[in-house]
Amino acid sequence: MKISTKGRYAVRVMLDLALNNTGECIKVKDIAARQDISEKYLEQIIAMLNKAGYVNSVRGAQGGYRIAKNPEEYTVGMILRLTEGSMAPVACLDDGAACEQCDTCETLEVWKQLYDAINGVIDNVTIADLVARRKQREGSLDYCI
Repeated sequence: MKISTKGRYAVRVMLDLALNNTGECIKVKDIAARQDISEKYLEQIIAMLNKAGYVNSVRGAQGGYRIAKNPEEYTVGMILRLTEGSMAPVACLDDGAACEQCDTCETLEVWKQLYDAINGVIDNVTIADLVARRKQREGSLDYCI
């Protein structure tokens, strides 16, 4: 399974909004410049995040975007499922999917373990965790000079 650029960029956008949250709206062009993402592609991703209620948008000259809730309330899993859909490595683990082989499939347990491992990571890392990692990394760079 690969995470698409849309999923990776969506996580980066949410992190950027959290890192730069001053209460003021943040313009798409500023996020695009910091994250090195095209504004057009970024607008598509932000529209998806906005529709889901993960970000708030404000129109007008002073408009832009803000993270809608506290960074602790967003997991990487929430964002990836929004952009990628199911994170199941095989179709038979998707909700409501039926497989004729489920009762006799020798590999199903492997796929379940993989799915549990994926969910165990992405559902336990929040945007706040990523903010803390960034700040820790930036703090450790101060000592390298």
